[in-house]
Amino acid sequence: MTRESSASPLIFGGAAQSPRAALPVLPPLALYIHIPWCVRKCPYCDFNSHTASPVLPEEEYVDALLADLDQDLHAVYGRELSSIFFGGGTPSLFSAQALGRLLKGVEQRIPFASDIEITLEANPGTFEQEKFIAYRALGINRLSIGIQSFQQEKLTALGRIHNGDEAVRAAGMARQAGFDNFNLDLMHGLPDQSLDDALSDLRQAIALKPTHLSWYQLTLEPNTVFWNQPPTLPEDDTLWDIQEAGQALLAEHGYAQYEVSAYAQPGRPARHNLNYWSFGDFIGIGAGAHGKLSHPDGRIIRTWKTRLPKDYLNPKKRYQAGEKALSNEEMPFEFLMNALRLTAGVEARLYPERTGMTLESLAESRREAEQSGLLQVEPSRLAATERGQLFLNDLLQKFLT
Repeated sequence: MTRESSASPLIFGGAAQSPRAALPVLPPLALYIHIPWCVRKCPYCDFNSHTASPVLPEEEYVDALLADLDQDLHAVYGRELSSIFFGGGTPSLFSAQALGRLLKGVEQRIPFASDIEITLEANPGTFEQEKFIAYRALGINRLSIGIQSFQQEKLTALGRIHNGDEAVRAAGMARQAGFDNFNLDLMHGLPDQSLDDALSDLRQAIALKPTHLSWYQLTLEPNTVFWNQPPTLPEDDTLWDIQEAGQALLAEHGYAQYEVSAYAQPGRPARHNLNYWSFGDFIGIGAGAHGKLSHPDGRIIRTWKTRLPKDYLNPKKRYQAGEKALSNEEMPFEFLMNALRLTAGVEARLYPERTGMTLESLAESRREAEQSGLLQVEPSRLAATERGQLFLNDLLQKFLT
């Protein structure tokens, strides 16, 4: 694959851009690894996931992932990985042997930070105690378990392959396997869900004592079964009641909200996701994976990989499907659409450090957002108000140029 030479002018829409300032320091670097197969595709899911065949092409896919990574190495020479995230799909369908070979290959190419966070997404229906003990022995030190609900009626409606008892056992098995840091994924606003139903799920999740909870509302996304055949979802008043009561319950049990849908015990936010939200860098490998890499000269490049597994595994096709350099005009929105999801926002100095642009370039939009009551009036931080968190799209519109 070819890349634009660093000596070439940045071209967007046919016009050369004035160069941005060189970045004083490159942001932390993470690695996202996409495993695109699931036992069954859920009707609400718009991720790049595909129903698995009886035998997964583990060896071939690991070979492809490492070859894919090799083609990105020139852009990250001399840097180390602060986190790795196996997402999907259902990465826990892969054997410990395959993931071990992959992790060893990655570490041979890019050094790991001494305190690296390595997260694996898993579903309760794929939990096997021996497999998870083996995952932990590989150095995987965080799990993200896709529960969604503990109630059978809701699980059936969501197309999940596990039941409530399996969900409870999965958390116990994670702890027994040596994982003292794990997340539970839980949805609310499910078909025909009442306030009591939603709080019952949340209480059950809290009782399992995860260090982190991703608690978010079900939304109907294009190109999903639910989009074409929408279920009956709760009324807006019920959704609001669920949100308010759920947040109060989480706070009562020591789970601080640090992002729109992320709650953590003290010192346990997801470092990999914090890196995304604070405009850090990440390599994306695997079918359909996205990446974002900064260069010392100020260029920031987003990349995306070939989406279909059969094409990704085809040696005649390229791993990288495309790339795009972010323009000066795009930079405010690109930075803030992530940073403003954080309840505390980010230090204002991060904007020039990670974009090569001045804070003064935001001044007019920032002032308008503050006057609208959507952005906090705080010179040293970029943070949404409580109202801005509720109307985040309206806030971000003010930074579109």
